[in-house]
Amino acid sequence: MKKFNNVVRCDILKMIHSAKSGHPGGSLSCVEILSVLYNKIMFVPHEWKQSPDFDKRDRFILSKGHASAALYSVLARKGFFAPDELMTFRKLGTRLQGHPSTRTKLEGVEVCTGSLGQGLSMAVGVALALKLNNNPAHVYVLVGDGEMQEGSVWEALMSASHKNLDNLTLIIDKNNLQIDGDTDEVKSLEPLDKKLEAFGWMVKTVDGHNEAELETALKEARDSKKPCAVVANTIKGKGVSFMEDNAGWHGKAPNDDELKRALEELNA
Repeated sequence: MKKFNNVVRCDILKMIHSAKSGHPGGSLSCVEILSVLYNKIMFVPHEWKQSPDFDKRDRFILSKGHASAALYSVLARKGFFAPDELMTFRKLGTRLQGHPSTRTKLEGVEVCTGSLGQGLSMAVGVALALKLNNNPAHVYVLVGDGEMQEGSVWEALMSASHKNLDNLTLIIDKNNLQIDGDTDEVKSLEPLDKKLEAFGWMVKTVDGHNEAELETALKEARDSKKPCAVVANTIKGKGVSFMEDNAGWHGKAPNDDELKRALEELNA
């Protein structure tokens, strides 16, 4: 897992450097979350649409779509497409758009995302449809903590609880920074766990870079009798010293020297 995560972090930096645009901070903060989901938790058939169990696949929605570099790397490293394609990220004609496109474009992607505040609403609809069809699949949605300031998120939280969508897990990448700075200064979410509980959700708070804690919480979420929110405390820019806890790296590509320094740190 550690090696896998390190490869993904290197991919993220190389992709964004090559494209000369992207969002390294929030991509690096969610690596362990995606790694645990795809390596330990979710059922995602590698044959994708050709699999006889395709309809029973677990669904993942990356609501914080600007962290697409992390998702693309994980999908490539799990065999959904060739890793060589990663270097086409954000380039003209690529399937690897700055925000995820639909599965008609790229295997492993469920829906278009990136307009913040909408992913959980889509996940609620998917989870409700699965229940109506008696489909055992589970829905996972990853949002950013800055995104949690959107009113549409809280409407979706109410809907999920009202419909008792126990087949839905929300994961919050709580790195405490957004494009405008500290989330507490922009619009405080606290006490986030109490607010989520008041909306009828089971809540688990974990170290978002600890694979064991994430795996335990996500397995408990799957067995919950109500929708579950996993609050994952993370570090924006995790793994690269000069990017960590620095809002300036929200949407900035590293130059040649910065990429070299970052890869040396990760490969050390």
